[in-house]
Amino acid sequence: MKLKLNSRPDLLARALLLGDRLDLKSFKIADSLATTPLTLEVDSEGGIAVLFRYGVVVLFGVPLQDESDFINKISILLTNPYPSPEVEVIEIHCGRSNIGVQSGAVSLDEISLEKLQIIADALSKNLVLSLYEKNVANEFDKIEPLAQELATLGRVSGGSKKLLSKIGRMLLIQHRMVGRAEIGDKPETLWDFPHLGGLYASLADEFELEERQSALNRKLGLISDTAQTLADVWDNKQLHKLEWYVIGLILFEIMLSLRDRFGLFSG
Repeated sequence: MKLKLNSRPDLLARALLLGDRLDLKSFKIADSLATTPLTLEVDSEGGIAVLFRYGVVVLFGVPLQDESDFINKISILLTNPYPSPEVEVIEIHCGRSNIGVQSGAVSLDEISLEKLQIIADALSKNLVLSLYEKNVANEFDKIEPLAQELATLGRVSGGSKKLLSKIGRMLLIQHRMVGRAEIGDKPETLWDFPHLGGLYASLADEFELEERQSALNRKLGLISDTAQTLADVWDNKQLHKLEWYVIGLILFEIMLSLRDRFGLFSG
């Protein structure tokens, strides 16, 4: 497909993570350039937007004013929009003999729709990983004092409900990574254009997508296991308390029975 962007020697790609989810089913796609992923022409100069259902929009050659107008237009389709979107910017240079990532910029022989979609896919996954890395780091900071308390004092002050909530948040991140963003999967565009596998591999290496996903999965598992252990310790503590309450009630019942039967403790 012939694109207006083909006439530009250099191009700027801006990826924005706007919210938890982007409802693409509600978007009018009659004039779209492609549907997997959804790709649209944004302005009269040929600027392109690639939209992903996990809340990322990647813009190619779109002026900032047109970018702002487009973001406002699709804001009604966002679930839980973020007050400060995650942003990733990368330069694209055309007319180069070697296709791939060089010196932090993407080099292409020529611009094509499928190449922009490959770049958009890698940029979007990089943004999602960056957000989840921040979330997991925050959870590490919160759960470390609880583990330290268990190690030094042999007790846990946090409630099981709070700890189980942490486990739920970790599972939710894993679900979004695997089920929604499909970070470990290659872009569907490669099914039709397998010769672009080298371009995607170069981008994946630049952003360390595989390594970061593996590290995230390990951290998520560690946090979930730690929270589960702390929750079990808390539950056992509460169970022991309950057992003592039951024993106390039984003893109290025995004392009452003895008093009634033998007149003990009577004046």
